[in-house]
Amino acid sequence: MTDKENDHIEAAHQIIISLGLPRAQQNERSALALLALLNLTPDKTWADAGNPLVGITPLMDWAREHYGKGYAPNTRETFRRQTLHQFCDAGVARYNPDKPDRAVNSPKAVYQIEPAALKLLRSFGSERWHANLTAYLAGRETLVAKYAKMRTQTRIPVEVAPGKAITLSPGEHSELIRAIIEDFAPRFAPGSVLVYAGDTGHKWGYFDAALLAELGVTVDAHGKMPDVVLHFTENNWLLLVESVTSHGPVDGKRHAELARLFADSKAGLVFVTAFPNRAVMGRYLGDIAWETEVWVADAPSHLIHFNGVRFLGPYASQ
Repeated sequence: MTDKENDHIEAAHQIIISLGLPRAQQNERSALALLALLNLTPDKTWADAGNPLVGITPLMDWAREHYGKGYAPNTRETFRRQTLHQFCDAGVARYNPDKPDRAVNSPKAVYQIEPAALKLLRSFGSERWHANLTAYLAGRETLVAKYAKMRTQTRIPVEVAPGKAITLSPGEHSELIRAIIEDFAPRFAPGSVLVYAGDTGHKWGYFDAALLAELGVTVDAHGKMPDVVLHFTENNWLLLVESVTSHGPVDGKRHAELARLFADSKAGLVFVTAFPNRAVMGRYLGDIAWETEVWVADAPSHLIHFNGVRFLGPYASQ
């Protein structure tokens, strides 16, 4: 497989994660299906993405012809049930847009990329991608959230950019995540971009996998991410923030785990533990790792520095 083929497949995988599709769709099969829906052959750029009408068998033939990935005929149902069905549920693709009354089991059934998704994906790799992704997600609930929500709940809105918000599952943990994004970031990392925010209801509350990959870090679905990741673009720092309401802070063990997970980062790493108040912080004071930062939500204008030669910044050994 050529570098261009690998790059497109990896990019499609990152996009699927960023769009909030469940873990079962975060794979090469779904990445190739997305590329086929866009007719994005290895020689094309994302700006060249198209929107052909594609049936499942032609889609599988397309993957074999352009990416050398052959699938047995009996995997047709896997594509339909485990990839394209979820694409349609997520609003990424449309089913039989040319003839909505076509029979469900018709051999003429086709899929097409949804117009808003097409517009978004054409901006992948450009300077507009991150803003467009935020706007796109703000306007629709991700499929991960849709599957996780068994009944209507009051969710917590979190502003991730001016006028743009996502929602997280209700609870103290999400309230603290909102405070990190809305209160901590503007004070101590002004102009920073949200890369990741976890959610107690579903692990990937918000994840711009493409941005993280640009910074040299690729994390699969099993990676134990911190609760919030911010890119402080002015200083080119990645702020790795743990939100502590019931679980522990960035102690020595967690510091080492995060250092390994983000070892390839092109940005400097800054480790931060956030607490809702000083009473909670007091329970973990003896566990907090040196050369990290501590922020307390009920005193948002203050930052506590645990030793080291600098205040809020990465260390050369990380």
